[in-house]
Amino acid sequence: MLPWKRVLRPLAALLLTAAVAVVPAATAGASDAPSSGWNDYTCKPSAAHPRPVVLVHGTLGNSVDNWLGLAPYLQTRGYCVYSLDYGQLPGVPLFHGLGPIDKSAGQLAAFVDKVLAATGAAEADLVGHSQGGMMPRYYLKFLGGAAKVNALVGIAPDNHGTDLDGLTHLLPYFPGAEDLLKATTPGLADQITGSAFLTKLNAGGDTVPGVRYTVIATRYDEVVTPWRTQYLSGSDVHNVLLQDLCPLDLSEHLAIGLFDRIAFHEVANALDPAHATATTCASALS
Repeated sequence: MLPWKRVLRPLAALLLTAAVAVVPAATAGASDAPSSGWNDYTCKPSAAHPRPVVLVHGTLGNSVDNWLGLAPYLQTRGYCVYSLDYGQLPGVPLFHGLGPIDKSAGQLAAFVDKVLAATGAAEADLVGHSQGGMMPRYYLKFLGGAAKVNALVGIAPDNHGTDLDGLTHLLPYFPGAEDLLKATTPGLADQITGSAFLTKLNAGGDTVPGVRYTVIATRYDEVVTPWRTQYLSGSDVHNVLLQDLCPLDLSEHLAIGLFDRIAFHEVANALDPAHATATTCASALS
């Protein structure tokens, strides 16, 4: 084995580890599986919450484990909640979000259509963690999603990519490493700062008209770095730092999406801004 390949293996492992949004326990093909009551296609949105909420997992996540906290939180507040699996690679049954992100956005488009058809709603709201907070922007910008989506809420989204605390800067020192990453896990390669995918996504502006955007970030994010690159620009954007809401909140990239109820409260505010209440440290008890 060439010496650089011996070095690349742990580097690739670090990239995968750093990108983990969850450690899945579900099996493949769980995209439509009921999970603690959500993904109920008989659910009809109420007058108070007229849009279904589609949850979009992060890299190496899935439609179940990523949302064991947020899905019930929203469901008990009267929302029709749905989640999907996307970005599956052939022969990789447990870890999703690894396929080319433009193709994943196409899977999201089909899923939103299915949810809208089942619920009779004209629009949906999207909530995503990590890659799941960034990937829908491709759907909105290039696949007609802006006409079908009211709001996108990104929890620790890598909107402008990540350098993984500088780790990705090592790739050029290993000839062929970037090509290998693109060939084996294109969904990871697409998320590196400066990738062709992100260059296309962010060209001409971060947002599209008609959609409200919310970004919820944590200064302790160790995966999407620097954390400020998560923010979007535009008059229709609300960027939120978790520690501005509660200085005591120490959640990092994984925790903010899995079980941080302060972040969840801010998600609820973003979905229903007309009835928003102040998000503070006390929101963790709500």
